[in-house]
Amino acid sequence: MADEIVLLDFWSSMFGMRVRIALAEKGIKYQHKEEDLRNKSELLLKMNPVHKKIPVLIHNGKPVCESLIIVQYIDEVWNDKSPLLPSDPCQRAHARFWADFVDKKVYDASRRVWTRKGEEQEAAKKDFFESFKTLEGELGKKPYFGGETFGFVDISLITFYSWFYVYETFGKFSMEAECPKIIEWVKRCLQKESVAKSLPDQKKVYESVLEWLGRE
Repeated sequence: MADEIVLLDFWSSMFGMRVRIALAEKGIKYQHKEEDLRNKSELLLKMNPVHKKIPVLIHNGKPVCESLIIVQYIDEVWNDKSPLLPSDPCQRAHARFWADFVDKKVYDASRRVWTRKGEEQEAAKKDFFESFKTLEGELGKKPYFGGETFGFVDISLITFYSWFYVYETFGKFSMEAECPKIIEWVKRCLQKESVAKSLPDQKKVYESVLEWLGRE
């Protein structure tokens, strides 16, 4: 019997994009269900009763929540195709560390860049650039964070690219000027079909943010 795979998602969610990329990397077919985050479905509330958030991957009726956990789950279940995490335990731990850094440091600072003003925004920009400079240092001269192949850390970070125009416009800066190595890495990632087809247009994300702020 074929696997039944459903993804509860929201189009501009950088966390949902991670799962879309991972599924595309593995060549997995699935049913995509777009959520209205202001009026969450009964299915979402049932499948993620603790956080009530997307993304949720439902595999044969069983839910898996939290984007990085879902990506690891996908890699473990469909382990015969394009590994996303290295096989070496130490390298796997290293990859998880940097993906966690993205979730804790990059996400917090990036959200404050467009939701704060004045001194709070300036402090957010400082944290934002420090995080990305740290990531540039970790990337070094490697094409991808894991080395020669696109993998777990790349998936955790590349989805922020869809929001770069939001950060640049609200923060009044240029990512290319501030973090050129990250932009070079972005361009390499975008050459992958799994990435290019999974990320929404930056201007569309910006317009949705303006709409959202107008409702607040």
